[in-house]
Amino acid sequence: MRLTALFTIPRVLRHSDAIGADLPPDDAVVLDAPDTPLRLALAAATAGDHAPAAALLAGTREHAQWERRDACVSRLARASLHHPGWLDAWLEEDPEDPDAVLVKADQYVHQAWQIRTAARARHVEADQFRAFHAVLRDAVPVISAAAELNPDDPVPWRIALTQARGIQAPREVFDTYLAEANARDPHHEGCHVQAMQYLCAKWYGSHEEMFAFAERAAEQAPPGSRLHALPLQAVVEYLIAEGDEAPGPDPYGSNTEAAVVRAQALSDSYAPGDREAAGFRNHLALVLWALNRYEEALEAFRAIGVHATTFPWTYFGDAREEFLEARSGTRVELATHIPFFSRSPRPPDTGAPGWERELAPRSLAIASTGPTEVAQAALLCGHSLRTAPAGRHHTYVEIVPDAVRGKRAALLPEDPLTSAADNFTTAEDWPALVLHRTQERSSFTLLHRGRKVADHAWETAAPAADHTKVTRTATALAQVYGLADPRPLAHVLRAAGDPARHQSELVAALGLPALPAGYGGRQEILMDIPGARVLARRGFLAGMRDTMTAKDGVHPDPPAQEGPRPARWWVTRTLALLFFTAAAVYAWWTPDIGWFRSTVSSAVAVYFAAKLLRARRRRPVSSSPPPAAS
Repeated sequence: MRLTALFTIPRVLRHSDAIGADLPPDDAVVLDAPDTPLRLALAAATAGDHAPAAALLAGTREHAQWERRDACVSRLARASLHHPGWLDAWLEEDPEDPDAVLVKADQYVHQAWQIRTAARARHVEADQFRAFHAVLRDAVPVISAAAELNPDDPVPWRIALTQARGIQAPREVFDTYLAEANARDPHHEGCHVQAMQYLCAKWYGSHEEMFAFAERAAEQAPPGSRLHALPLQAVVEYLIAEGDEAPGPDPYGSNTEAAVVRAQALSDSYAPGDREAAGFRNHLALVLWALNRYEEALEAFRAIGVHATTFPWTYFGDAREEFLEARSGTRVELATHIPFFSRSPRPPDTGAPGWERELAPRSLAIASTGPTEVAQAALLCGHSLRTAPAGRHHTYVEIVPDAVRGKRAALLPEDPLTSAADNFTTAEDWPALVLHRTQERSSFTLLHRGRKVADHAWETAAPAADHTKVTRTATALAQVYGLADPRPLAHVLRAAGDPARHQSELVAALGLPALPAGYGGRQEILMDIPGARVLARRGFLAGMRDTMTAKDGVHPDPPAQEGPRPARWWVTRTLALLFFTAAAVYAWWTPDIGWFRSTVSSAVAVYFAAKLLRARRRRPVSSSPPPAAS
């Protein structure tokens, strides 16, 4: 670690919690979250019913909603890879349905890329390439049929452009497909994105050709079109291709700056959190972060809200994790540039509705012990908790928001309830299952003896989880909860389509108490349960004292609330602070006074400053939500 990094750590600890405090929590972020009609269609398709998908795509075809049609077809095609029965039944019922045939054509392309993977060509095996090309060749008659059944539709030509790139079609074929797509919709985003991919350096073009195509499409696009952000996607491809290896001045620096300015103007024309703008806003956040323009990157993350997208983050690993790491890194980088004694910045007051509060995760933990044992173990967790009995041998636990967040809580990067459970399960034989639920996503983290044993997440439109990973997670759960057969747990973990239901099914399969009524709705739900009690947050020293003095089987008493200080108390402490501060300055300034007395006077001045600061910030614990949703 460089020496300069040591001086920035205090700044990060002081300011990073306040920077971006209005950003949605990590658990609220969902990858490629669909809108309500598409969500219902995906959930029904997963259950084997193609009727909602047929109605959705028929509406996009009848109203010529080609961009929406493209997005819906792609999501349904991906879903059909893991649950093909509904699409097969649809095609059997009506083999000439243009919507069903279009989904089938896109399914071929997604299946081919799933075989090939997103790795660079040098990392793909020869057998993978043979299978990849075979599936793409099989797609040709289906793509042709989709184009013939709906001649006005540009989406089959987007699929054809993707297929042409995969089979290494010559430029003449590419030009023909692009001309056909433009004849149907000259500003179709999906077709232009696929064409730009064909023209980029990693496939069959060059940086110069890619930028020229993207900038020309943006200049010709109508106002408000997402094609204005196509040059930004070209910037991402260029940055990934070049990495840190390009010496000297950047030959495409002017292209990058123009693309960023154009994308920022486009982003300003959309409302914060708009799902339609999520794609190019994620590209914008990545580019600004890569260019070390962290303040602008933070604004982009604010505009994104909970709507992370697979691209471009999947280029670097797990898309959702990469998004969250970049967002967290942006906050840390900004904190390192704020002087330690400066006031932490506050989020801008934009007057926008608190949509992020509604999407914040609803959190609950189920500890496999009684409320008293949980309360005694949680005295040092740094959070205020509410516990409620859940049957004879379990306890529900939730966070009680504090009006002033504790220092230790501010330094913990994890979700508050997860970090609290991590603390109060340390050195205990009983586990705690921490549950989170949002509109699109449900998840859990199992903590046992102060370490994470397993975790898993269900998302509405996500495919079934990997079998090997699910088996490993189910085995870990079974071992902790003493279950002989982990297969029922694996079945629940691999389920898809209804995250809330699958989460409840897992709780039942583990033999835990049913989730309390209201979970998933309002934030605090345990206060109405008989026997619910609040464990107020302690400071570190007070927590140590109460840990040593609390009797076994007795719920710790709440810490005494200090009353208002009299005026005499403030005057005497202020005078003492001024006196010892002056003494410390004089002692360090005068060479005749030794280091010991200088240090003592400095320590006493710091003590009185801390006493005054603590008294000024002292607030009672509140059970109402804090002003900031995060």
